[in-house]
Amino acid sequence: MKKRIVLALGGNALGEDLQQQMHAVKITAKAIVDLIAQGHELVITHGNGPQVGMIHQAFEAAAFQHGSQTLPMSVCVALSQGYIGYDLQNALREELLNRCINKPVTTLITQVLVDKHDPAFIEPSKPIGSFHSKSEAEKLMVQGVDVREDSGRGWRRVVASPKPKDIIEKDSVKALLDAGHVAITVGGGGIPVVSQGNHLKGASAVIDKDWASAVLAEMIDADMLIILTAVEKVAVNFNRPDQKWLDNITVDDAKRYIEQDQFAKGSMLPKVEAAMHFSASAPGRETLITLLEKASDGIAGKTGTRLRNM
Repeated sequence: MKKRIVLALGGNALGEDLQQQMHAVKITAKAIVDLIAQGHELVITHGNGPQVGMIHQAFEAAAFQHGSQTLPMSVCVALSQGYIGYDLQNALREELLNRCINKPVTTLITQVLVDKHDPAFIEPSKPIGSFHSKSEAEKLMVQGVDVREDSGRGWRRVVASPKPKDIIEKDSVKALLDAGHVAITVGGGGIPVVSQGNHLKGASAVIDKDWASAVLAEMIDADMLIILTAVEKVAVNFNRPDQKWLDNITVDDAKRYIEQDQFAKGSMLPKVEAAMHFSASAPGRETLITLLEKASDGIAGKTGTRLRNM
């Protein structure tokens, strides 16, 4: 059955640098177009970890060498959305045309609303960019940049990682879908913004892309959220003799596993939490967690971990 799907690409779908990304998106595009060819309506989201770090470091180096200001994190995320979208939409367009599929692909610069009172802003903890000496860190602090000493390795900029509350361009995503486009959106979790009346102000933050993808999927009434990762299925007792791969779990099952600390905080935990959020948001919605190359089989119920609210 044809579905409206939000497909959240993992980091391995984009590579680590310019050359890797240009190669990786060609492979990624083939798997995505497989789903389009089956008739599914797709929205593509993606991370931006290496890319936004590269952008931030470049402008940070310019600031030290030439005395210019460092770029706000919201601007770095916006730049990464354009750069990644440029490569990804071109790779998708080429693969679609190679298969004689006439379907437009559009990258949408996307803002994501966060709460300025989110507790994450009280103690920013997400490290970004390169390491600095104490004297360099002091110069950044004068500019109002949050920096922290990182385990004896030097000083790094830190930003908050608040939860997404709203996707500002959600109606634009719907309009693109209605017009038959493949939409690339919520890149890097979205540009973090806070509301000041009618004005949206960029926030010094990064948003988890799986959480932002789950909120988007809820708001555009998607049937399925697919979170792509480096493993075919989610496991409990991971890397232990009694490791167990999970095929089908409920939201209540996932809650129980979280209470048992089964999922690593920096990797699988936010994916499972995002999956729970979307799957619990309305009857019939489900999340699939699997590998990119297994997405088609996962939709058919042959592999992956499926999370439903029942």
